[in-house]
Amino acid sequence: MKERSEAGMAGTSSSSSSPCASFGSLDDVSVKPTRAIKFLCSYGGKILPRYPDGKLRYVGGHTRLLAVDRSISFSELQVKLSELCGWGAVSLRCQLPTEDLDALISVTSDEDLANLVEEYDIASRDRPSPLKIRAFLFLTPPSLSSSSRPSHKASPTIPISTGRPPFIATERCVHWVSVPPKLYSRYGMPAASTTVGHTRFHSRHHHGHGSPRASKLM
Repeated sequence: MKERSEAGMAGTSSSSSSPCASFGSLDDVSVKPTRAIKFLCSYGGKILPRYPDGKLRYVGGHTRLLAVDRSISFSELQVKLSELCGWGAVSLRCQLPTEDLDALISVTSDEDLANLVEEYDIASRDRPSPLKIRAFLFLTPPSLSSSSRPSHKASPTIPISTGRPPFIATERCVHWVSVPPKLYSRYGMPAASTTVGHTRFHSRHHHGHGSPRASKLM
């Protein structure tokens, strides 16, 4: 009798432990994120306030679903997004699960992508299926790259246009400085190209006011 009772107790203990083990395995499966992540991509439209409450919404354009592997890199994702919308250069901005459309985050690196996926994994723990990442694609305008080119082309002309006025200004300064009579003693000195300007200046002065030598002797 004792052997049968012990056997019965052993059977009940083994049967009672099995439901616990199965419950633990189901819990692990529910918490573990799926291998694929899904992006709900919108492009070609605009974010506008809704009437009458003013809540932001995406108007127009297209919305498509893109499923990728969780291990995808940002560069690979960018290629797939470009193929999806048909644009060459795409800027990716995403909406966090707890934020509105006025607080989109820019995804520009592998680290940004990993943080975004982690945020959606945390928000999907209490849900039967994982949330789709809300993504908005914006075309990178080519005018940004083309507008920078004229500045490089125009740069060689800047020294030419700005170089001429300083020379004209210095020549004017030389003529004005040569007016005081204390510089008359330097006219006999050879050399400077500015002396030509001095002699011309005084030759005109001589014709207009008579002989300066007589005034000096007086």
